[in-house]
Amino acid sequence: MQETDTSTRHGDSRRGHKGPRPHVSLAGRRMPLPRSRIARMVSGGLLVVLGLFGFLPVLGFWMIPAGLLILSYDMATVRRLRRRLEVWWHRRREKRR
Repeated sequence: MQETDTSTRHGDSRRGHKGPRPHVSLAGRRMPLPRSRIARMVSGGLLVVLGLFGFLPVLGFWMIPAGLLILSYDMATVRRLRRRLEVWWHRRREKRR
């Protein structure tokens, strides 16, 4: 089995190499993400948890999908669900045209 270097795949700067900054695309717009995997996991998790309190004045339910979008960069399960949703949404829009 061949071992791959993940530092360049995700844009980490472990060895002094600065790769492309991690990002997610939504509606054709690129949104940058933190370079650190831990920071992405914490910020995505926090958005999801705080989004559960969306009925409060400062927080909102919009935080849940935003957190899941951030988590989809590192978590395969969430990424698969997001891609399924994207395919479903695209097919639905094509069907209506």
